Formats: sequence, C-alpha cells, structure tokens
Amino acid sequence: MLAGLLSGGAIVVAAQDPAPIAPVPPLPPPFSEWLIAFRAEAEERGIRPEVLDQALDGVEPVAQILERDRAQAEFTLNLESYLKRRVTPSLVRTAQRMYNEHRSLLTKIGEKYGVSPRVVVAVWGLESNFGRFAGVRPTIPTLATLAYDQRRGVMFRNELLSALEILNRGDIELEQLKGSWAGALGQPQFMPSSYLRYAEDFDGDGRRNIWTSEPDVFASVANYLKQRGWIQGENWGREVKLVGKARTAAAAVPLREAGCRAERAMTDPMPLKAWRKMGITTMGGALVPAIAREASLVRAGKRSFLLYTNYDAILAYNCAHTYALSVALLSDRLH
Repeated sequence: MLAGLLSGGAIVVAAQDPAPIAPVPPLPPPFSEWLIAFRAEAEERGIRPEVLDQALDGVEPVAQILERDRAQAEFTLNLESYLKRRVTPSLVRTAQRMYNEHRSLLTKIGEKYGVSPRVVVAVWGLESNFGRFAGVRPTIPTLATLAYDQRRGVMFRNELLSALEILNRGDIELEQLKGSWAGALGQPQFMPSSYLRYAEDFDGDGRRNIWTSEPDVFASVANYLKQRGWIQGENWGREVKLVGKARTAAAAVPLREAGCRAERAMTDPMPLKAWRKMGITTMGGALVPAIAREASLVRAGKRSFLLYTNYDAILAYNCAHTYALSVALLSDRLH
C-alpha cells in the first residue's frame, strides 16, 4: 500500500506485518537414540529381552528401502499402464493353471470362508507370483528403517512391534523372517499386524505358515477378505459406460470424505436402483443388473466401474485402485 510521497518525491511504502513463518518440524534423533527408545517401548509391551537382543542388535537404516517407498507402482502408474505391466497374458494363463491345479482345495476354502476362490487366486498371483516370490529382505531392518522415517513412521512403528511379537511367539525364526521392501510377509504379503489378525492354520499342523503352506496361504487370504467385509455370493462390481445424461448425473454424486486416497476417489455408496435410474449401462449396453444392494462409482482414466461392497474388501488389502481393479479383473478371467 502506498503511504504517499516524501518532499523529495520518493514513494514511501507503509510497513506491513511480515508473513508468519511456518514452524520447522523437529529433526529426528539419531537412529541409535531412536532405537534405544523403541526397544524400551517393546520391552514394556512384553517382548522378551533375548528376542530384542537378537532382532535389534546391529540394525541400521537401509537407504534403498526409502527409495522404494517413494516410487510405488500402484501410485505412479495409471490403470492401463499398471494392467499392461502386471496382468500380462502369461500371468492370466498361469492363474488359470493354478486355479485348475488347486481347485479342490480352493473349493473347500471358498465354502468355509464364503469368499470367491477366483479372487483368492488373483490375490495370490499378484502378491507373490503364485508363491514364487515371498520376499527376500530381512524384515526387522526394513521395518526399522520405515519406522524411523518421519513420512509414515507411526504406522511402521506398529508394524515393527508386530513383527517382534511374531518372533516373541515363536511363529518363525529371525533368519526366516523375510519379506518385501515394505515388510510384507509370505505368499499373501501380509504386513505383520495382518499376520497376527488374519493368518490361518488350514493344514492343521499347529503353525500359521504363510511362507510355504498353500492351504494356510489360501485360507489366510480368504479369512482376510471375509473379516474385511466380503459378502458371500456377491460379485466385486463391473465396468460400466457413462454417456449422455448418465455421465452428468453421475458427476453430481458426492465423493467419500473418509478413508485412504483411493477410497476418497469413490462416490458415496448408493442403492443399485439409483444407478440404474441414471441410465448407467454395462459395457454390453444393458442396464446394470440388480445383483448387489448398493454400489460406488469410480473413474480410472477413461474407464468407469460400479463397485460393490466386496470391492472394499479387496481395496483393504492394498488401497490403490490399480491394484484392486487388477485383482478383480484377473479373477473375472478365471473359469
């Protein structure tokens, strides 16, 4: 704001309050100090000192883990690119072969948990390439690195405590506790907290072995989906067309306000008859059949999908539409 002119003709600018400076977040303590404090918390939670000695002595952050954390394909690729990379013709053929090979076991698990065996196989294939990859990175240093990092430190601190609890229970030896760069374990790629909640002993040997036992692997995936709300007999959803008035009407439906980024990209659930009334059609041109109570809509690039309650269970496994739609679309290819 101009305050006027001095006698010499110079323009004077009125003094203004400086803009507030955003507070600088505190620097984390050195890793060694952080680890001492973490160990004390783990002891308070009942992890035995000998387990902590074995697991934490000599642990150091792993820089490569942070690099991977910043470049996840689920969040850097669009749907078509992700499908082209992950759901390849070779993967579809292998999924069908594995579905045929394990059909009897999968049928028993589907009947017990009420979850589609096709979806179980699709999760298995995308998570571990049908058991060929269960992770090779030592889990404790991986989780310690991510827990120390400030970006998602609280979440991974809890996962590190869960991994120590797995060791504390004697479910697996430290040398065998290996997984992905994010600390996911076994063929289902469960985070340690998910292992503690959802892993199953389906083969009856007294161990929840998600590393080498296919019955335990399949049952654990099915149990996870069941506990996350899977409804027996319903599909995950279907691809639809949005044209003309249907596109305009769908655009007015509010998005979800809670949940992860992928969930907030979905509309609020509405009765399926409301979507039908808008004139939304399947890819074949027919009105969407009334085979679920309610559905949400999501647009993924140029494609649109009506998503039923079971899709939310898949999304709980990995909250990215590229991943969840890959599981869903792969499962539809199996017969």
